[in-house]
Amino acid sequence: MTNNDVLRKVRFIFDFNDNKMIELFGMGGLKVTRSEVSDWLKQDEAEGFQACKDVELASFLNGLIVLKRGVKDGVENIAETRLTNNIIFTKLKIALSLQAEDILAIIDMANFKLSRHELSAFFRRPTHKHYRECQNQVLRQFLQGLQLKYRSL
Repeated sequence: MTNNDVLRKVRFIFDFNDNKMIELFGMGGLKVTRSEVSDWLKQDEAEGFQACKDVELASFLNGLIVLKRGVKDGVENIAETRLTNNIIFTKLKIALSLQAEDILAIIDMANFKLSRHELSAFFRRPTHKHYRECQNQVLRQFLQGLQLKYRSL
């Protein structure tokens, strides 16, 4: 998945307007304009489309964590300059205070099966022998499950 896909999907899931998106980027330590947000949210083939860089999406996800969980005392959120699906998945897990059972239930809502062991492998350090890269399909199904959970309320 591209960063723009993730940004569009999270915006839709939580029904954020432009002002809220700008606020979330700010909470994550990045000052953005409405024009930049608009260009990132456009479809890939649309005129004016701009690719969302890793550091920009990381700032947005950090802002989402601050919105949902609050500011952590003494810790400054520094946006990663390189994102992977594993990092994106982890940031969403933290922001929504999800445990393994919650994630498995959300993924199951999207009719996708994943074992607890497969799931835990995504959240390990890359140097761990049981680490596994999160494929686009898994992240896409997780986001689909989030949409089913939060948009159907």
